[in-house]
Formats: sequence, C-alpha cells, structure tokens
Amino acid sequence: MKKLENILIKAYKSSFWLWVLNKGLGRIIPFNAPHRFKIIALTTNSITVHIPYIRKNLNHLNGVHACALATASEFACGFLLISRLSPSKYRLIMRNLSIDFVKQGREELFVNFDLTEDRINEIKKKLEHSPQCMELLEVEVRDVKKNLISVAKLEWQLKDWKKI
Repeated sequence: MKKLENILIKAYKSSFWLWVLNKGLGRIIPFNAPHRFKIIALTTNSITVHIPYIRKNLNHLNGVHACALATASEFACGFLLISRLSPSKYRLIMRNLSIDFVKQGREELFVNFDLTEDRINEIKKKLEHSPQCMELLEVEVRDVKKNLISVAKLEWQLKDWKKI
C-alpha cells in the first residue's frame, strides 16, 4: 500500500507518474482493465476518468453501457475518497449505488468527481468518534460537449482497519 501511496503523491504533479498509476491500477483492479478507464486529471480534491467509446463499453444500441457508467463512477469516487483517507488506515466498501441516466452516451465520456477539504475533514471527524461511518457522494458523467449523461449516487461504508 505504501508504494501505491507514493506513486499517487507523485501522480498529482507528473504526467509520467499519472501514467504509472494508471498502469498499476490496471493490474490492481483487473476487473476494470477491459474497459480501459484512464485517470486523465487528478488533484487532491478532484478526479476525471476517461471512458473510451470502445466495443467493450457499448450496449446493443451502440451507446455506452449502463454497467460501464456505474463501474467508472464507482472507480472515480472510491479512488479519490480512499486516496484522501489512506487505504492502509481505512476500509472502503460500497453499500449502495443508484444512477439516474439522463442521456445515451454515444461518444467518449468523462467521469468527474470533486471532494472538498471541508467534506474530507467532516468524514475524518466522524471516523475519529465512531468505528464506522456512511457517506453519500454524487458523481457526474459527461460527454465531450459537456452534456450530462448520468448522475450516480454512491453510499460508502468507511471503517478503520483496526476496528474490524
């Protein structure tokens, strides 16, 4: 875990280390590998994940499949959340996922998720006073023209590894 955290810190400032992070995540999360999701922008408070318009991500109508949208939304949200809280200290489990599909995605898409410092501090305070907490977060997916494709609402259970 320490190695991943070190790469993550470097990836905030370097496109080379962002590339290394993407390659590593393809191995760490093999389920996502066929989808070819790629983190294209990463800061301490935001993440943008690219969903390519490829056959593996399409449904029978040649639109981006609902499952690809759900998986990419979960990935972006969960990755940014746990990267801010430390994967070696906290366990993260998705408890619930609901998605509103607004429009059919017929080109490459982008998952955007922001997490403010205030929200991170709020979560950390909850975890200091309780062995676990639940957090509901929203993730948007948009196309190249910035049209809203879907909005995912993800409920996460966070728990300190020492209290499991």
